[in-house]
Amino acid sequence: MLTPETYVDGLFAADEDWVGVRERLAANDMPDISVEPGYGRLLTLLVRASGVRDALEIGALGGYSGICLARGMAAGGSLVSLELKPEFAEVARSSMEAAGFGGVVEYRLGDAKLSLAALAEEGRKFDFFFIDADKGGYPDYLEWAIKLARPGAIIAADNTLLRGKTIDQTRNGPSVQAIRAFNEAIARDERLIGAMLPAYDGLALAVVK
Repeated sequence: MLTPETYVDGLFAADEDWVGVRERLAANDMPDISVEPGYGRLLTLLVRASGVRDALEIGALGGYSGICLARGMAAGGSLVSLELKPEFAEVARSSMEAAGFGGVVEYRLGDAKLSLAALAEEGRKFDFFFIDADKGGYPDYLEWAIKLARPGAIIAADNTLLRGKTIDQTRNGPSVQAIRAFNEAIARDERLIGAMLPAYDGLALAVVK
């Protein structure tokens, strides 16, 4: 029986870049946990519709989310990608180059919170944020995104359902609690206009007022 996600995915042609990223992940013994193509298409649509000039992603993995963001940018747009592991950043870089976006992205390695603090010190501002990194850091990443946002910037974050753990009241580990706090902030923080999409593994969306 088809799920809504598989039905919708079947309407679209296979994404060759996604296939390539998955092959690189397997070849480098990396986790196959990229954003789903259905939400990748949404990221591209949002970036294009909102005229993003400067985007920031927290968590590069194999580069698929970076590709989706870059697809939506007009000429001259730029992406800063924060990645803890140098070996992951190298795979992401190769994926971006294979997709034709090697000149769009700047990688910053190490603890994302330190990189975010450095960007703030530099006076950098962004129009779009995509958060897909360690789940325990989501509340902090949201605060940094608000701090680094231009008015009207969009924040998107993947895996907000944690494969059902978020809504399972018997699960109360640190990452689960952090994601619940993040989701509540998306819904209630007066600095944001928020929404939650429950398909795949959950996607949070917000506009910074």
